[in-house]
Amino acid sequence: MAYQIEYPVVRRPVYASRGMVITGQPMAAQAGLSVLQAGGNAVDAAIATAAALTVVEPTANGIGGDLFALVWAGGQLHGLNASGAAPAALTLDALQQRHGGEMPRHGWTPVTVPGGVRGWADLHRAHGRLDFAQVLAPAIGYARDGFPLSPAASAGWARTIQSFRGLKLDIMEEWFRTFAPDGFAPAPGALWRSEGHARTLEAIAESYGESFYSGDLAAQIDAHAQATGGLLRAEDLAAHQSEWVTPISAEYGSHRVHEIPPNGQGIAALIALNILEGQRLPDRRDDPDGLHLQIEAMKRGFHDAHQYVADMRHSRVDVEHLLSAANTQAHRARLSDTAHDPATAPPSSGGTVYLATADNEGNMVSLIQSNYMGFGSGVVVPGTGIGLHNRGHNFNLEPGHPNVLAPGKRPYHTIIPGFLTRNDGTPVGPFGVMGGFMQPQGHLQVVLNTVRYGMNPQQALDAPRWQWLSGLGVEVEAGLGAGLARELAHRGHRVSVQLEPSAFGRGQIIWRNPETGVLEGGTESRTDGHIAAW
Repeated sequence: MAYQIEYPVVRRPVYASRGMVITGQPMAAQAGLSVLQAGGNAVDAAIATAAALTVVEPTANGIGGDLFALVWAGGQLHGLNASGAAPAALTLDALQQRHGGEMPRHGWTPVTVPGGVRGWADLHRAHGRLDFAQVLAPAIGYARDGFPLSPAASAGWARTIQSFRGLKLDIMEEWFRTFAPDGFAPAPGALWRSEGHARTLEAIAESYGESFYSGDLAAQIDAHAQATGGLLRAEDLAAHQSEWVTPISAEYGSHRVHEIPPNGQGIAALIALNILEGQRLPDRRDDPDGLHLQIEAMKRGFHDAHQYVADMRHSRVDVEHLLSAANTQAHRARLSDTAHDPATAPPSSGGTVYLATADNEGNMVSLIQSNYMGFGSGVVVPGTGIGLHNRGHNFNLEPGHPNVLAPGKRPYHTIIPGFLTRNDGTPVGPFGVMGGFMQPQGHLQVVLNTVRYGMNPQQALDAPRWQWLSGLGVEVEAGLGAGLARELAHRGHRVSVQLEPSAFGRGQIIWRNPETGVLEGGTESRTDGHIAAW
């Protein structure tokens, strides 16, 4: 039967002293906790959780997707960009010949090199403790032995089956064999297993991920592409490397917010926070003047992000200027008491998973991975359970734009992990809100709820959200109230009420008490969020 929430959900923050794993899937969180309890650290737990999520929530991520992470270890914050680039054969000319210059959402063309598997290996190599195979063992068990679907995942699964059937693409036949076999109907509690997925994870565990990029799995991906018209080749996979990056940040009040630099869109949230740092927000969170200022600042952040964010290996992105006092002041000068059109379009919506982990040694991880647009491209490599993402859809197709499609170039990326510290450099903890271009908007609201309005992690996540759509359009959750919605409309916003809670992203938070080391966690009430505490 269909699952829906009939009554308001009330959750309270959870506390732990030895470790914590939080994500949108209970079984994935338990996988991470089991690794912590086996002697692993927060990085081991994050990898275990991430691998398990490819099995238990394939509606939003998979082995064939990308990954970003912020890791607090050794007294400092490290950033990992594990996103992949366009294949060598994916050019503007090829796109013109194949699709008349338009980037399709599904099929082989939008498939870029998946970076997530190498990201797992690189995180483990730099900061892990347990054997890599031991870390991936829970995910392998879920895939081989099967697991019951959770409510939100089953709903997304059912929607995708219906949607993909309507597309009638031959390339999706393997997707249906893998994710919608005869006799399987996704519903809460329905059992699903994938032996191919289990074997693939075993090959990744045994080879430290190399099979995916230069071994048998790479050969299978290459063979399927060549047989069915794909542009991705073994050479593209072999050339892929993750990149350790220096996080970028902005100060707000007594705290500093950290993001991954472009090609991620986290800088949009930082620009908005810089603008608001110079404004006096009302003392009450649900004040129409304050919400108006937040929305207007966020539009300016997106204005810059859509104009400049790109792969910094191929295009110059002047991060220092975008976060400068001069740029901030220029944006503030455009704000007024009425809504404005930033003259920029938002990127397409997506599907993503986020997780946060912490141990009792001070290590903490903020990790996000995605196949984009739910199950991604709809292309599955036969017998492997590898569903490939469609990140190429986020390239700009205008010659000369910093984010224009080019071989070997990474696209503008929507997925962004966040991390909060105090201004003196002491860590507070990891946070994130996944969900397409809602993500920087979610980061902004969670940070303000925490720093400006003093909310605990659960309150910061539960508070009703808004999101800018495009132009003057703004969506609000029903919980924000009709009165506030009317006040925003009076300020020029075209307000609509969205009744689907998943449209506003799904977040997780862990904060660490600097004096006691006690962990305080909040999880998303808009999905199957779970806190595994020890």
